[in-house]
Amino acid sequence: MTEETPGFDEKPDVPSGATPDDAEPKAAPQEGTAPAGDGHADPGLVAQLDQVRTALGERTADLQRLQAEYQNYRRRVERDRITVKEIAVANLLTELLPVLDDIGRAREHGELVGGFKSVAESLETVAAKMGLQQFGKEGEPFDPTIHEALMHSYAPDVTETTCVAILQPGYRIGERTIRPARVAVAEPQPGAQTVKEESAEAADDKESGGPDEG
Repeated sequence: MTEETPGFDEKPDVPSGATPDDAEPKAAPQEGTAPAGDGHADPGLVAQLDQVRTALGERTADLQRLQAEYQNYRRRVERDRITVKEIAVANLLTELLPVLDDIGRAREHGELVGGFKSVAESLETVAAKMGLQQFGKEGEPFDPTIHEALMHSYAPDVTETTCVAILQPGYRIGERTIRPARVAVAEPQPGAQTVKEESAEAADDKESGGPDEG
């Protein structure tokens, strides 16, 4: 007697109370599929997102404005620091000008010798390193912005107001004059220019063969 083999059309045992559909596995939801009802964005969320973006833009603008103000503040502080330094240096060097004048007079009289000469030259070197510059030379045109005329005379050999003697040299720091050069000036003698012009006209007439005859 042979054993019977169950056929392929026989169904597996199903627990009591269960339907045939429960025995079949349900298909898993596909990835990326939006849940029901998400086809349209929530207006409330959109409004909140717009508010957040607006607030972010305002805070960014505030930050940029503060950064620009800070940069301007730093530049002002640096500019003020340089100005205060220049004023302090100018005040110090101004106090030293009488000493430098004494050194100059001693040099002119041949009294700048020995240890005094070494100290004087060191002081002049330090003053030059701090930006002090001396100006004023004989023969240069008189400039009221940098020269102070203490003596006045007339001279036949000048064609404009000229510094003929430097009584005290002037000093400047950069473009800033801390003391004008005190000078003696000479102007052309009255009538000298007219005589020179007449002489020049006469020379021109002579070279051209004399005045035209009528």
